Amino acid sequence: MYDVHKLDWWNEAKFGMFIHWGLYAIPAGRWKGKEVHGIGEWIMYREQIPFKEYSQLAKEFNPVDFDADAWAKLAYDAGMKYIVITAKHHDGFAMFKSYCDPYNIVDATPFKRDPMKELAEACKKYGLKLCFYYSQAQDWAHPHGLNNFWDYDEDKKDFSIYYKEKCEPQLRELLTNYGPIGLIWCDTPMTMAYEYSKKIRDLIAELQPNCLLNSRVGHNFGDYKSMGDNSIPSRSYNMPWETPATLNDTWGYKAGDRKWKPVAQIIRLLVDINSKGGNYLLNVGPDAKGVIPQESADILRQVGQWLKVNEDAIRNTVACPDYPYVLNFGAMTYKPGKLFLHVFNWPDEDHIIHLQMLRPRVTKAYLLADPGKELNYVQTYTPGNMSYRVRIQLPEQPLTPPDTVVCLELDSPLEWAEL
Repeated sequence: MYDVHKLDWWNEAKFGMFIHWGLYAIPAGRWKGKEVHGIGEWIMYREQIPFKEYSQLAKEFNPVDFDADAWAKLAYDAGMKYIVITAKHHDGFAMFKSYCDPYNIVDATPFKRDPMKELAEACKKYGLKLCFYYSQAQDWAHPHGLNNFWDYDEDKKDFSIYYKEKCEPQLRELLTNYGPIGLIWCDTPMTMAYEYSKKIRDLIAELQPNCLLNSRVGHNFGDYKSMGDNSIPSRSYNMPWETPATLNDTWGYKAGDRKWKPVAQIIRLLVDINSKGGNYLLNVGPDAKGVIPQESADILRQVGQWLKVNEDAIRNTVACPDYPYVLNFGAMTYKPGKLFLHVFNWPDEDHIIHLQMLRPRVTKAYLLADPGKELNYVQTYTPGNMSYRVRIQLPEQPLTPPDTVVCLELDSPLEWAEL
C-alpha cells in the first residue's frame, strides 16, 4: 500500500506513545491471590477466566484519577507526536462509548465517562495525532470472536457474525465520533480471512481516507510494516515500519513489574530504530485509577529533555545506509544533507572520532547542543575508492549524556564506498 503522502506526518514524527489500558489494570497481574505469568492484558486468557466472571471487573472499574490533559502533556513533553491507545483489546471491553455493545466503559462501569472523547480534545490541544488500537480478530467477550475456547465452542463460531455485530460497528464508531484519527492499529489477525482485512481497509478509506492502517490488519492491507513486539531489524529497512515496544516487560499494568529500562537504553533504542528508517512506538500502562506509573513518566520526561536539544537528529530522518564497519562511538541517523553521529561512548584520551569510506564531502561539523560553535575536523580524500576519511575533534566532556550528537553537513547524498 505505502501511500507516501498519507505517511508524511508519521514519517516526520518518528516517536509515539502506545497506551495499554483496560479492565486488566484492576487485577494488575494477580488473580485470586496468585501472580499470573505473562503480560498484564492477557490475564483473562492465561487463567482462562470465564467471561461472566471477568466481566464483573467492569462494576469496579472507576479510574477517578484519569486526566487526559496530563497524559497528552506527558507525550508532548517526551517529544512524542502521536498517541495510540487501546480502544478495545482482546478481552473485548470497549474503552469508549459503544452504541452497538453495552460492554463498554460508559455503560458498564461507575466511571460513566468516555476517556477517548477527553483524550481527543487533549491531543488537539497539544498538537498530537490521536490513534486507536482495535483488536479486530481476537475478542474473548463475543461468542464468535477468536480465541476464547474455554467459554465458546470453536467449531460453532461464525466470524461473520462477530464482524457484523461488533467489529465493523465499533470501528465505524471510532472513525466517526472522535474527529480526525491518525491511525487504526490492528493486532493478531490470526485466522481472519482476506475479505475481513479488506473490509476494514475499505471502511477506513470510506470514512477517513487519510487515516493510516498498520500491517497487523493482515493480508498486506497495511500502510506500513509493524514489526514484532520489541523487535528491531538488524539492518536498514527501506519501507515504512515501526517497532512497538515496552518500558518494562508488560504492556497492560502489572503492579509487580518494576523492570524499567534506563533512560540511556530508551534513547539508544530510539536512535537505533530511527537509523534504520523506523518509528518507535513506546508503551505506558496506566493503573486502574487512570494514573501512568511515575517511573514511566520520569523516564519519558528525561527522554524529552534530551530530544529537545537533539530533535534534528530524530525527526524526519530516513534510513541511514549501512556503514561498512562497526562503529565504536555509537550510532548514526541521517536526513538529506545531514549525517548525525550519536556519541554514546565518549573518547576519553584524544577526544577524536572518525569515519571512513564516506563518499560525500563534509562542509561543516558541530554539536547539536552547541550549534554556534563549529568543531575542528580533518578529511582526507582517498582516490582509490573515491571516498573521504574524516576525523572530528570533540570537546573534553559530552554535553548531553548519554548521547551527544555531532552533525556533519554534507555536500551530496550519503553513500559509503565499498570495502
